[in-house]
Amino acid sequence: MAKFSKDFEELEGLSVKVDDVIYMPNLEAPKDRPHPFVYFISIINRSPQEVRILGRKWVIHQANGQWIVVEGDGVVNQEPVIRPGDEFTYNSYHVIGDHSRAAGSFFGEAEDGTPIMARIPDFDLKIPQWAEQA
Repeated sequence: MAKFSKDFEELEGLSVKVDDVIYMPNLEAPKDRPHPFVYFISIINRSPQEVRILGRKWVIHQANGQWIVVEGDGVVNQEPVIRPGDEFTYNSYHVIGDHSRAAGSFFGEAEDGTPIMARIPDFDLKIPQWAEQA
């Protein structure tokens, strides 16, 4: 992931919205985390500056006490540039072994070179009761 020499700042007007979370049992998942969820995210830029998203970090806390940390460069193999007034929307997925709560942040750079971040609102990955019994 891109490294910056100073701390990230939250850029006023840059926000993240969780549009939807869907349990998708037909997606491939490992035996120890057999429950896949697709999530839909929008990164909205209402700031006066263009921003480039360079990386992300997810922290998933499972009800069984386990933590899953996922971080990496870009967003779905892209480094989107979001102009003022625009948004970048994408979907991806997490696989879990137990009910979970996901949270995280996107990291990037404003056009003036300021290292910026945008927090991803927490959301639940709740396994449907019928899937737990399968």
